[in-house]
Amino acid sequence: MKTLEEVFETWEAVIGLEIHAELTTLETKMFCGCKLEFGAAPNTHTCPVCLGLPGALPVPNRAAIESIVLAGLATNCDIEKHSMFYRKNYMYPDMAKNFQTTQGPIAFCMRGHLDLDVDGRGATERYRLDALAPGESDGNITRTEDGYVAHVGITRIHMEEDAGKMVHLGGGEGRIAGATQSLVDYNRAGTPLIELVTEPDLRTPEEARLFMQKLRQIYLAIGISDCSMEEGSLRCDGNVSLRRRGTTAFGTKTELKNMNSFKNLHDGLAYEICRQAEVLEEGGVIYQETRHWDPSAKRTIVMRVKETADDYRLFPEPDLAPYDLSDEFIEGVRAKLPELPDQKAARFAADFGLTSYDARHLVEHRATADFFDECMALAKAEADGSKFAKPLANLIINDVAAWLNAHEGTLLADTPLTAVRALSLVKMLADDTISSKQAKEVFAAIMDEDKDPEAIVEARGMKQVSDTGAIEAVVDEVIAANPDEVARYRDGNAKVIGFFVGQCMKAMRGQGNPKIINELLAKKLAE
Repeated sequence: MKTLEEVFETWEAVIGLEIHAELTTLETKMFCGCKLEFGAAPNTHTCPVCLGLPGALPVPNRAAIESIVLAGLATNCDIEKHSMFYRKNYMYPDMAKNFQTTQGPIAFCMRGHLDLDVDGRGATERYRLDALAPGESDGNITRTEDGYVAHVGITRIHMEEDAGKMVHLGGGEGRIAGATQSLVDYNRAGTPLIELVTEPDLRTPEEARLFMQKLRQIYLAIGISDCSMEEGSLRCDGNVSLRRRGTTAFGTKTELKNMNSFKNLHDGLAYEICRQAEVLEEGGVIYQETRHWDPSAKRTIVMRVKETADDYRLFPEPDLAPYDLSDEFIEGVRAKLPELPDQKAARFAADFGLTSYDARHLVEHRATADFFDECMALAKAEADGSKFAKPLANLIINDVAAWLNAHEGTLLADTPLTAVRALSLVKMLADDTISSKQAKEVFAAIMDEDKDPEAIVEARGMKQVSDTGAIEAVVDEVIAANPDEVARYRDGNAKVIGFFVGQCMKAMRGQGNPKIINELLAKKLAE
């Protein structure tokens, strides 16, 4: 099978996403008063409405409607004042009433968009990006200095209710394949669910990954869902087809169902693109079907032939009246919009002089963005406090992020690192009290010992010696004791400077200021 890069030489991928998010911050289900609770004992949060028993009538959840309008406003959608619910019929054990209440052609939110910043290794997936000059556009992308910006259309965000949960026993990794029996938990049935459908504007697996990641950031910022991919409250279906480069007609698409991690979405799409290319180049046919991504085997597997809209026999829900949203209602929801991740990143760049790269990475998680804001609020009290923005950003993006990744499940707010301690740490680094290597050691000690950085530095005798006179005396001694190395340096072997720095640091028990040591060595060895 060809690599993704080889496939993209002759084929263009057309990718669209369907991203489902449960509105987990609500208290009750979409059309009944049953409690929303992940992990509850099976079938303990059910009632005649969510089980679809005869004579039970649904009552819409107003808070859920507010949430989807909030999501639409945050993703640049037009809010449709008039819409309605439909019945989507299918026979499957996870929906006791054998139909799902969902929206039809006109959803609450229509015609939106998001812009994606793609850089680094991810940008290399775009075919012949280097053919564009910075600022030049091609289709829905605009080249930047370190990558490109992709404009991705959003067809709609519609409201529906989630189905129940199937539990498969006896199969591998809880999958239906190979299972000996399946159980049904209806607790999740009726959970408010919003589904965002993109236009087929995505062209690489990396763009798909970044879109889902950005949408998760937005949903967390507006507080409508916990977006837990592990618990299934955020799931994605990826639709992908291929067409020869230079053609415009769509190929036959396949759907990767229920992708529950950014990596799985990327890897599953990458594999499916390469698989489709191999089939087409061998004269085969791509069938419209739903496929499952097996991360262990690293391949996709056919689940079923894809249904069409006709198969669902959609018709208006007779038990729910059409919706007519007022201007007052929409504007009331708009007033609840918080600062969104893109807005926050722009503020960080404008107010603190951060690069767009640093600003974007700070806002990847609401906790790190809020922590940076808290640190900078303290820094403003210092003279020229803005100078601490870059080192604070580096600390959060690198050290803090790495620590949180290594301690999965731990929240930043629950760690010993406070804004006061973070600012103290970068101040000691800025004024040469400690070296960058020592700063990492102090950070680790803060997290392990729950102590202030000043106390750690004092207890470990880590204060850097920056007195030029004291350092110069050590430099003179080291140079005098190593005439052969001095000769090697003066003969053009510049790498020998590392030997002298090491000897000076050893003589000063690691407390010499490396910057001053290097400056003095360079000066004296050149004499």
